[in-house]
Amino acid sequence: MDLRERFEVPRNRDAVVELLCCDEALLELMSSSDGRGETEIVDRDGDRRTTRTRYTALGREGTATFHFTFLMDGNMRFEKVCDGNVWKKLEGSVSVEEIDDDNCEVEIRLSGKTKAFVPEITIRVPMKEQIQNMAAAIEERVGA
Repeated sequence: MDLRERFEVPRNRDAVVELLCCDEALLELMSSSDGRGETEIVDRDGDRRTTRTRYTALGREGTATFHFTFLMDGNMRFEKVCDGNVWKKLEGSVSVEEIDDDNCEVEIRLSGKTKAFVPEITIRVPMKEQIQNMAAAIEERVGA
C-alpha cells in the first residue's frame, strides 16, 4: 500500500524545514485528531528521534513506536517498529520542495505491507485518515 498527500504552504522552504525539525512537530504529527492517543519522545540519538504512542483501537490498548530520521537535506524519514498484529513493514517520509521564494510544497508518503492475514483494504481508510491528520498538523504548525 502506498499513500501520498501533497499540499502547498505559503512559506519558504527553509522556514518550513525549521518548523518541522523539532520535537514538538513530531508529537503533533503523531497525535490523533480525536485525542485518543498519547505520544511521547522516548529516545534521541543524533538526528534520530523515537516516539511511542499509546492508543485504544477496537476496544484494545496498544502502542506504536516510530523512528524519525532528520536528513541532511532538511527532509525526514520515518519507520514503524512492526511488532504488532497488523504491519509487516510501514515507512514514510516528509519532504519539502521549494516552489518559489515564498511558497513550497510538502509531501507526505506512507508505504507499507500488512501481515498475510490482514487485508490491505481493512487498513486503507485508517491510514488515509492518518496521513490527512499529519498534513493538517503540518499546515497548522506552519500557519498555512
